[in-house]
Amino acid sequence: MAKGFIGEFKEFVMRGNVMDMAVGVIIGGAFSSIVTALTDSFINPLIAVCTGGTGEDGVQIGGQFVINGVAFNYGSFLSAVINFLIIAFILFCMIKAVNKAMSIGKKPEPIAAPTTKKCPFCKSEIAIEATRCPHCTSQLEEK
Repeated sequence: MAKGFIGEFKEFVMRGNVMDMAVGVIIGGAFSSIVTALTDSFINPLIAVCTGGTGEDGVQIGGQFVINGVAFNYGSFLSAVINFLIIAFILFCMIKAVNKAMSIGKKPEPIAAPTTKKCPFCKSEIAIEATRCPHCTSQLEEK
C-alpha cells in the first residue's frame, strides 16, 4: 500500500501542470520583489511629492490619520494596492501573450461533414445516404 501511495505521489508531482505551477510560483515571488522595488523607489516618491507626505522617516505615501490616538497609515495600503495592480496587469499581459503563442501552432479542427439531412416531405432527420425516408417512406430525389 505504501508503494502505491508513493507511486501516486510521484505521478502527481511529475505531471506537467504541477511543475508549471511550481515554476510560476517561484517566478511570481521573484517578480513580486522587482515590482515592490519599483513601487518603493519610484512610484511612492511620486505620490509623496503630490500629497506632501515626506518626513524624517523617509517617504511616507499619503501619510496617516489619527482617530482616538490610533494611527491609520493609509499610505502603506495605497502602496500595496498599486503594487498589486502592477503585478496583476503584467501577469495578465504575460498570460495573454502565452495563450497567443500557444494558439499559433495549432491548426483549426476541420469541420466534420454532415451525417444527416432533412426529409423534404416530413422534415425528419435521416441518414445522408438514405434514398427513402424511414419515417414517411417517401422516395427521395438523388442530387
